[in-house]
Amino acid sequence: MITVVISVSSLHKREERRVDEVKEEKRVKKYPNSPLFKNWDAALTEEEQMEAEELFQRYGYNTFLSNRLPLDRELPETRHYRCLEREYPKDLPTISVVLIYLDEALSIIKRAIYSIINRTPAHLLREIILVDDHSSNGDLKEPLNAFVSLIHVTRPGLVKQVRHSSQLGLSQTRISGWKVAGGDVVAILDAHIEVNKGWAEPLLARIKEDHTVVLSPVFDKVSCYDLKLTNYKPSAQGFDWAMWCKYEAFLPQWYARNDETLPGKSPSIMGVLVADRVFFGEIGALDPGMKMYGGENVEFGLRVWSCGGSIEVIPCSKIAHLERAHKPYMPELKYLMQRNALRVAEVWLDDYKHNVNIAWRLPLQNHGIDIGDVSERKKLREKLKCKPFQWYLDNVYTSLKPFNILGYGNLQNDMNTDACVDQGPVPGHTPILYQCHSYTSQACYYHSSGKIYIGEIQSNMDQTNRCLVDPGSGELPQLHECKKAKKTGLNMHWDFKQGSAIQNRETKRCLEVKDIELVMQECSGQNWRITNVVKEF
Repeated sequence: MITVVISVSSLHKREERRVDEVKEEKRVKKYPNSPLFKNWDAALTEEEQMEAEELFQRYGYNTFLSNRLPLDRELPETRHYRCLEREYPKDLPTISVVLIYLDEALSIIKRAIYSIINRTPAHLLREIILVDDHSSNGDLKEPLNAFVSLIHVTRPGLVKQVRHSSQLGLSQTRISGWKVAGGDVVAILDAHIEVNKGWAEPLLARIKEDHTVVLSPVFDKVSCYDLKLTNYKPSAQGFDWAMWCKYEAFLPQWYARNDETLPGKSPSIMGVLVADRVFFGEIGALDPGMKMYGGENVEFGLRVWSCGGSIEVIPCSKIAHLERAHKPYMPELKYLMQRNALRVAEVWLDDYKHNVNIAWRLPLQNHGIDIGDVSERKKLREKLKCKPFQWYLDNVYTSLKPFNILGYGNLQNDMNTDACVDQGPVPGHTPILYQCHSYTSQACYYHSSGKIYIGEIQSNMDQTNRCLVDPGSGELPQLHECKKAKKTGLNMHWDFKQGSAIQNRETKRCLEVKDIELVMQECSGQNWRITNVVKEF
């Protein structure tokens, strides 16, 4: 018999090496190009990395981490200190909270529910309504039912569930939740949220004062990579001419009051909204003809303001909103967003509806997109005696400026009809001719002022858009931000008629084609055409 004697120190050294090897294994990044691991520094084994990456691609956020965080985790206090000093009436309206989802991670939904139960006074919370827009995720069936049953042990009937038999989209899903609601106020939220302390009272107090005001809390951002919260300051919610929502500054009057806790008027609303339940129905709820995603919140905001209500952001109400890195359940949204935007335009924008076509670079006529039947929505507009869109521009959304575009689309020279004017390499200042395609780099716009924009266009055009200029010397035309071009006195105004020359007003030189290049030279009679004409020019 052979006896092997190993010293204690040798065992310790061997164990330390094993631990070091495990740590080293965890440091190996199997997915070095993954957005998740570029933004989330976690020591995982290869198997854990594979699981985390698969879940990230499936849901668009870090579900691996979400599944391991406490469901009732604490959120940092992000309210202004004055909010903490405010007192609210005891006899506030009751609230029904609607959570809508499609193939959401179960832990995300559970955390949303826990936050609502833990941070909403029990006597104010009428119910939580879960609306499933036909999810295929098995976790959202029996496992979710079991979780709801567990809640009902202490809060019987608190959580209600609605499941669609087919996917209907955001508008119909929100409508389904509202129809089930029984509270005085309905809050329609995404399921990937966590409400913060004191979120409900300032909303309910404001609606108690005025039942025609539709409210939005302030959204703090939850990172899709590490699920950490970033405090967001209050801001208004607007949109561009593509009917896509964006953040805006409040009106100057709000800032002049020097109190960040006061409600601020907002021209529109994001998807999350809080409203008097009866008023929401009286004003027409949401347009059921909007499909899947995009534009439904803009349509609702226009209708609220134009038809007797108003919209405000409530700074003392904070909700943490998880932003996805991508929308895995609907990778191609462009067509639906175009379709819904055109539907909004047809019902609400009056003489300005062509701005939507310009924003999406769609023909004014025969664009080939079926927007559905809008006759009932037009009847609703008449029934509610809604104000014209011009009133909305003059009194509500004064910073939304019409494009005032005369022509838009591809800009082509008769000398080479297979090539289009292109913004060229970015960064860079030299436009080029390039084989025609449908991408943004070849989007050209002729403005009523004589400016020619090339590339992506923004509603506040002189701030960010790029203007074609004649430098006055040399052969090549240039592109510069319009604001900079105006400030430095660059030659940025052009005379152009469809099917004729493009001539700079200051230098009198023409934009022409020479040896398959764009050049500035003495006019030789070359002619240009742009795809779509809004007004004859």
